[in-house]
Amino acid sequence: MNIWGLLILMVLLLVAALPWLIHRLYRAPVNQSRKTPADFGLPYRNERITTVHDKQLATWFIPPSNKRLKSPAVTLLHGWGGHAGHMLPFASLLHEAGYAVLLLEARNHGNSDRDSFSSMPRFAEDMEHALDWLKQQPEVDSEQLFLLGHSLGAAATLLLASRRNDLAGVVSVAAFSHPASMMRRQMQAQHIPYFPIGWLVLRYIQWVIGARLDDIAPSHTISQISAPVLLIHGQDDQTVAVEDALQIHAHRRDERVQLMLLENSGHDLRKALSSHAEALLAFFKKHTKSG
Repeated sequence: MNIWGLLILMVLLLVAALPWLIHRLYRAPVNQSRKTPADFGLPYRNERITTVHDKQLATWFIPPSNKRLKSPAVTLLHGWGGHAGHMLPFASLLHEAGYAVLLLEARNHGNSDRDSFSSMPRFAEDMEHALDWLKQQPEVDSEQLFLLGHSLGAAATLLLASRRNDLAGVVSVAAFSHPASMMRRQMQAQHIPYFPIGWLVLRYIQWVIGARLDDIAPSHTISQISAPVLLIHGQDDQTVAVEDALQIHAHRRDERVQLMLLENSGHDLRKALSSHAEALLAFFKKHTKSG
């Protein structure tokens, strides 16, 4: 066999192995929370919410602290390989401020049902079904709905927000600007050549998820969002560089998109939350109707 025949054979073998390789590399690790809202002194109830393919999402619903008939509400979504427990510090802060809170776990995460694969569009699908459920709850003011997501959950939050016109506000915590750029950085760190392997990987992923990465990238969806948005990012983030936040902000639709950069903070902003709680709550209060 000559050199060209060998190269063709190698490419064919690579293409044949690509689906198995990608599903193995991008399979979300399943982690479960060791804590519940009760560990934060929060009242809650477990709810199972139906999403796409009749899969069930595990959620915690935390009713508002006040006794008003209707209260504003926030849906919280974790990142890749995360779970609802990661978002409990945000839930505690928002509950204390008078908001109803729904913490969900995306498919293939936490105690939610398993599905064939996870992706940003599927995170957004799950968040949308959770949001629609939340909207129907008697304690919730359906005209005052907020979203808050972290990392991949933040990117999914921006994607969902670009498709809705019933949101009071959106908070994105540590989102990447473009999934292709994020994956290319990951492949470079693993010394995986972009061509032909990386090039094939990105095209196969687009085919599997049924969406162009350019269309779902936060740097694109941010321009489609009509609700106020707060972008939060740690300046020392080693997982998603702060430049990603700057790029998303640069593509904003208008000045209703704010950018908050936190000094001495990395990708996990839970520790920084206490010192920046006032600024976060100021965004919610600004866009919450009084009454």
